[in-house]
Amino acid sequence: MTLPLYDPAWLERMYNNRALVPDHMDYFERWARDSAQVRANIPCALDVAYGTGVGETLDVFPSARTTGGPVPVLVFIHGGYWRSLDKSDHSFIAPPFTQAGFCVVVVNYALCPGTPDAPVNIPHIARQMEKALGWVWHQIAAHGGDPRRITVAGHSAGGQLAALLLTSVWPLIGKGLPDGLVRNALSISGVHDLEPIMHTPMYQSVLHLTEQQVLQCSPARLLEPPTGTLYCAVGADESPEFLRQNQLMQDAWGSHFVPRSVALPGLNHFSIVDALAKPGHDLHHMAQNLLRA
Repeated sequence: MTLPLYDPAWLERMYNNRALVPDHMDYFERWARDSAQVRANIPCALDVAYGTGVGETLDVFPSARTTGGPVPVLVFIHGGYWRSLDKSDHSFIAPPFTQAGFCVVVVNYALCPGTPDAPVNIPHIARQMEKALGWVWHQIAAHGGDPRRITVAGHSAGGQLAALLLTSVWPLIGKGLPDGLVRNALSISGVHDLEPIMHTPMYQSVLHLTEQQVLQCSPARLLEPPTGTLYCAVGADESPEFLRQNQLMQDAWGSHFVPRSVALPGLNHFSIVDALAKPGHDLHHMAQNLLRA
């Protein structure tokens, strides 16, 4: 790689999004406040267990349209560098999609580093996401969703997980799970090659990435899936490294599998999440196009 991988100061400048967006706490506080109002005001099933492990719960927001049969499903995976934030911070994403006729599932996962008795790493979280998607396949019809039309969207660390789920071999993961369970994915400001993170002290001290895990969990280092479509989007105001990370997937898998890889003007690492939930914004349209495909 033609970048200073072993320069800790440079890596922390590139990957410390909270430092790059000084008012990031304003976003977090507003997301949490708006999300609490959403959960109080629209139909939802909260803290549904998809497993028995730490963090293995999800929230379901059924479509506001009650006629016309099963609807496409959007599964959203939050960011936070695999170590922070929560599904409860992201309920605000659901209403624009449920009002448009989609079912939304917002998933949780255990956060790194876990505890000495129950350590958590990125491969562990990836397995949790596969478990969550298995739950969606088997159970979402009871909430009006169509298990044959599942799109996964994720932000930052969630973008890495969303892209990774396209490569999962579902029949080997769970009984009755079909090839191509995840039909499409949207990676928003995704981290698609974990090697730089392994050399960034502030994250490596929590994530404890190994070279094997980098190879195993970096979507840009894996072969393209046999089916599916991936869209990648990043804020044009994000760091040069996040712009590079965004383009990696199209470079790795080709434009057939990744037909859209865009830098959206005027957006930073946090305002881009707002754009997902804003009808009329290009990012919102990208998600709807994948859901309708």
